[in-house]
Amino acid sequence: MGKLIQGEWHDVWYDTKASNGKFVREDAGFRSWVENRADAPFQPESGRYHLYVSLACPWAHRTLIFRELKGLTEHIDVTVVCPDMMSEGWQMGLPEPLFGHTRLHQIYTQAKPDYTGRVTVPVLWDKKTNTIVSNESSEIIRMFNSAFNDLTSNNDDYYPPALRHTIDEWNNFIYPNINNGVYRCGFATTQEAYEEAYEGLFGALDKVDAHLAKSRYLAGDSITEADWRLFTTLIRFDAVYVGHFKCNKKRIADYPHLNGYMKELYQVKGIKETTDFYHIKRHYYYSHTGINPTQVVPKGPELDLDSPHGRG
Repeated sequence: MGKLIQGEWHDVWYDTKASNGKFVREDAGFRSWVENRADAPFQPESGRYHLYVSLACPWAHRTLIFRELKGLTEHIDVTVVCPDMMSEGWQMGLPEPLFGHTRLHQIYTQAKPDYTGRVTVPVLWDKKTNTIVSNESSEIIRMFNSAFNDLTSNNDDYYPPALRHTIDEWNNFIYPNINNGVYRCGFATTQEAYEEAYEGLFGALDKVDAHLAKSRYLAGDSITEADWRLFTTLIRFDAVYVGHFKCNKKRIADYPHLNGYMKELYQVKGIKETTDFYHIKRHYYYSHTGINPTQVVPKGPELDLDSPHGRG
């Protein structure tokens, strides 16, 4: 996970010494919006946007889920990067279709030649103005949720006005403790930083499991954005985070309500197809040589995701 500094690529890891061993994620660098209004610089049009993703990355996985749920697969095309993220960062197996680039950092400097910051997925690219619209997954899924409705006639709303306060509360709790909490465990470089993240992570998982004992989904009786944002971490947990990131107090399979909830979301039409365990395990175990220097990728675990979820 390198970064660009004034448009030049540098193979540098996160500086955890400056944060007492804690992993601190940088904010996204591109934060524009696709909006369905006449004066918007980025308007919803079929074929105008291209999405760069990793099938391993939970943040990118969110955007693939919303692309599927909102009927955008024929309107927004996709480039999938290789699972291995080594000294050159995210790479394409074949030259990507817009410019023939083979490194994701080249997409960033295509948009901004003097860009400084981490090179992350997802990236939403605008073919009309030849720039990056956004590399912030939480905002890309909001765009996918509503901006293209007139184009697709799909009005399913995963961020309905009546539930926004509840959804925001869950997002604000889940992101630091669970979504980013697993990374705070895995990338910590002191015992104290690791244990702090570990306690926060499992305290949060316990709270969510208890909530799901009495509620079908996080915000009530319908699936919302908050559920999908949590799902992409849960689905990777037993395969990667338990062992690789030392999140080993419990598996999701050990939680009576979280496990069925995760399976129910996985079994929603189209979601299984966005989930690739080869990419997930290969990326984490092979790319993070500071954690797993042998680069051996485990064969297991066996995950029983298609069995009845019991959430009726």
